[in-house]
Amino acid sequence: MKRNQNRRVCVTGASGYIGPWLVRKLLENGHTVHATLRNLENASKAGLLKSLPNAEDKLVLFQADIYNAIEFDAAIKGCDFVFHVATPMLHDTQNSQYKDTAEAAVAGARLIAESCIRSGTVKRLIYTASIMASSQLTEDGVGLRSYVDESCWTPLDHSFTHGTDFTLGYTRSKTLAEKAVLSYSEKYNGELEVVTLCCGLVGGETLLPYLPLTVEVIFSQLRGNLYWYNSLKLSEEITGSVPLVHIEDVCNARLFCMERPSMRGRFFCAASNPSVKGIGLFFQEYYPEYKIAKERVSYVKRWNLFLSVY
Repeated sequence: MKRNQNRRVCVTGASGYIGPWLVRKLLENGHTVHATLRNLENASKAGLLKSLPNAEDKLVLFQADIYNAIEFDAAIKGCDFVFHVATPMLHDTQNSQYKDTAEAAVAGARLIAESCIRSGTVKRLIYTASIMASSQLTEDGVGLRSYVDESCWTPLDHSFTHGTDFTLGYTRSKTLAEKAVLSYSEKYNGELEVVTLCCGLVGGETLLPYLPLTVEVIFSQLRGNLYWYNSLKLSEEITGSVPLVHIEDVCNARLFCMERPSMRGRFFCAASNPSVKGIGLFFQEYYPEYKIAKERVSYVKRWNLFLSVY
């Protein structure tokens, strides 16, 4: 695909941290964007997207909920590429169809992949995966490999020391959903290309009126937030480090995945992989006015090598 070739694309979950940024990038590049929101009546979320440059002529909003993924059919119809960003973060207890976010995420990923195939126009599905699904733990679970590549998956039966019900549930959800969506590339070889882009913790400027969750985690030591600091430690426990990536790089990586003539498979998106200790020492050096508890910068650095990194 040529860079100046304008396409019709779909972005699911356009109201989060990555979604609006990605929509903006696509609009800036002249593409027509079908963006989904759970509720079009939410003036704040819909208004943000409508305010983006070129939105008046190139943006179409659709209402769709991952808990009822068949609703995405209308948004996907007629598109050339689909960016699946939406993922359930909190379980809808009023929904009896799925028992937890993992079931909902897997079902949603499958239904969206099937919708892409039914459309007859979608060439490639680009799924927003998480580095939390890519553990370097050895098979016995007692050590870490010295590298991470496409073969690395987080063992869901492993008992992790850190994390909360929320972050462990998120890790399970992203691991199972990524495996599910990748299976469609093999099952429908030639009909649909599937790319999964495993992102590190995303930081940088936000278009949202509040601090995104991943930014909360990155700055947890600086802000003294023990809840999100526990998630920072879980990242290090799973991957041997804390992979970080800037929001603009995340969006550029997605455009890269769209613009290749042909592309499929699993890729990692991270700019650096410091330790929890390294992040704490950075804050201590550059923001000495903030006091970070000594025990939060006492972890030993674990070196690793990322292969197949965008």
